[in-house]
Amino acid sequence: MNKKDTSWGKVAGWYSEYLEGEDTFQTKVILPNLMRVLSLKGGEHVLDLACGQGFFAREFARAGAQVVGTDISAELIAQAKEQGGQVAYHVAEASKLSFAREGEFDVVVCVLALQNIEDLGAVCKEVARVLKPGGRFVMIVNHPAFRVLKRSSWGFDEEASVQYRRVDGYLSAAKILIDMHPGKSAATETVSYHRSLQDFFKALTVHGFAVSKLEEWISHKVSEQGPRQKAENTARKEIPLFMLLEARR
Repeated sequence: MNKKDTSWGKVAGWYSEYLEGEDTFQTKVILPNLMRVLSLKGGEHVLDLACGQGFFAREFARAGAQVVGTDISAELIAQAKEQGGQVAYHVAEASKLSFAREGEFDVVVCVLALQNIEDLGAVCKEVARVLKPGGRFVMIVNHPAFRVLKRSSWGFDEEASVQYRRVDGYLSAAKILIDMHPGKSAATETVSYHRSLQDFFKALTVHGFAVSKLEEWISHKVSEQGPRQKAENTARKEIPLFMLLEARR
């Protein structure tokens, strides 16, 4: 697996600043919904896979879990350690968790990272190895049916006063370069991989998982007053941004 294709290390500074904001999707949408779904019990052993700066790992620890965080990026793990918290961190690929024993974890969580990892099957295989029988693999991704990078967009029907989501491609897998700071330099590019729902289900099934939960989460944002306000807010409530899958061994 190519580190360039899987690491956000080169945009670590920008992402850390973003996570410090109070009105982010991570803070307002993902974190409260994720904690509700996980419903962590004190002492549960949790692995935050591709944990980045440890934003979610620290919250799991505050809930009483025994938490391990891992990421392929040494830069991100260094930032996670600087933030403190009762979390043990490792630098490792998501498909090669050499620090972890077989059947060590009750829960493996991966938030908005599988879409940046090329070999989904290898990750599912390794997660199956480190999970206890009956353990949960909880993943959150940008919704694959509505947020298809470079193949989906918002549109507005002036006659009907309706905002809609246009999708020009969905089933075909794709590797997409994303410029986090357009116009600056290629050093700000990250790589994302589009997969359909069936791609996720097939990869999980092959490695002994059964999907036990699916949730779709909408934006918390509200449009400013204007002629399209009602249509925009309606679209936000109807077209989800994120998808959660929970799978059990």
